[in-house]
Amino acid sequence: MKALVYHGPGKKLLEDMPKPTLREASDALVRITKTSICGTDLHILKGDVPTVRAGRILGHEGIGVIEEVGEAVTRFQPGDRVIISCITACAKCENCRRGICSHCEQGGWILGNTIDGTQAEFARIPWADTSLHHIPVDANEEAMVMLSDILPTGYECGVLNGCVKPGDTVAIIGAGPVGMAALLTAQLYAPGDIIMIDQDDYRLDVSKKLGATRLINNGRDQAVEKTLAMTLGRGVDVAIEAVGLPVTFELCQSIIATGGHIANVGVHGESVPLHLEALWSQNITITTRLVDAVTTSLLLKTVSSGRLQPRQLITHRFPLNEVMSAYDTFGNAAKTHALKVILTNE
Repeated sequence: MKALVYHGPGKKLLEDMPKPTLREASDALVRITKTSICGTDLHILKGDVPTVRAGRILGHEGIGVIEEVGEAVTRFQPGDRVIISCITACAKCENCRRGICSHCEQGGWILGNTIDGTQAEFARIPWADTSLHHIPVDANEEAMVMLSDILPTGYECGVLNGCVKPGDTVAIIGAGPVGMAALLTAQLYAPGDIIMIDQDDYRLDVSKKLGATRLINNGRDQAVEKTLAMTLGRGVDVAIEAVGLPVTFELCQSIIATGGHIANVGVHGESVPLHLEALWSQNITITTRLVDAVTTSLLLKTVSSGRLQPRQLITHRFPLNEVMSAYDTFGNAAKTHALKVILTNE
């Protein structure tokens, strides 16, 4: 089969690889029909994720059709169309039972990380019964891909961890795909204002169409001063960091209001200063999280009803055999105006 293979920082190739086979009774073999590229994949290629070894097939998002299941799989059968969760969950270990499926003792974020992933024609999915979701008959398939990762990530790590409430002023730093997912799902809680902060005017314009009420270009404007002016000096109730850089996390610390929540979503590859000398007495809550994908079923219902429309985040489409061009497009988003890229395996 064709698959995108990681060969160390900055190195990737589309190669012929062996088609995966079932290893455990709880496995499913899925023929990938659509997959995508995540910002985390770019972090892997920068060398920010040392658990990914050379020779690994990348990718942890996608949908497909089940080709084969192990004898212990009861919820799925060959021919079923499924969403592949970016988090593999056994549903039995202590962490899964606590709802922290990202730290499953026999799973977690393993696809495209410690086992081969979904940017391929086929993928083996461990713990299929609790790591796959049925696709409704009339569902838009491209929207379903967004439920693999970015929609639950923006919702769980940003909106839920940030405790967004009606009337809150929310700042989202980073108008990339996950920041946009946080923007879409934050609106389920009727915040008073959503301030989107980014250096890309195109992404800011898109975020305005998707529900942001105020925009700040922090490549051109003094983001701290402008945010404080917008909030009459008070700061924001919730700051969602969706970039993964020291400067953006420091920005969150500078604009948060007393009693506010800083919710980190970004993948950080280097140390970040924590200004406790300024925050220790301000009743600030700082949260981190790897998506657990425990809200996927809830979000699937909300997407199916039309209340959430994540398909709006898709800007580019490629066949799987053009995955190298897709990476070039996604990795140069400032020039290409890319948000989410769909890879289709015909």
